[in-house]
Amino acid sequence: MIEYKVIVYQEGMLGSLFLGQSKVNPIKFSEFLNINARKGWEVVTMEKDNRRMLLFFTREGYIVVMKKDK
Repeated sequence: MIEYKVIVYQEGMLGSLFLGQSKVNPIKFSEFLNINARKGWEVVTMEKDNRRMLLFFTREGYIVVMKKDK
């Protein structure tokens, strides 16, 4: 049997507030993926997502779908 989980990964709000936008840090994102891989999770797909925040600011994120065998 396969178990799935969906995670929305995004950086904090402060970058958006001070810089006008917030990009995902590739080093932190890699660490996040590696931590989940050590727990047996495998990335099935991911989609880049830019979300509006407080009307004028945007925040970059990723919707990540992962799976693992139960």
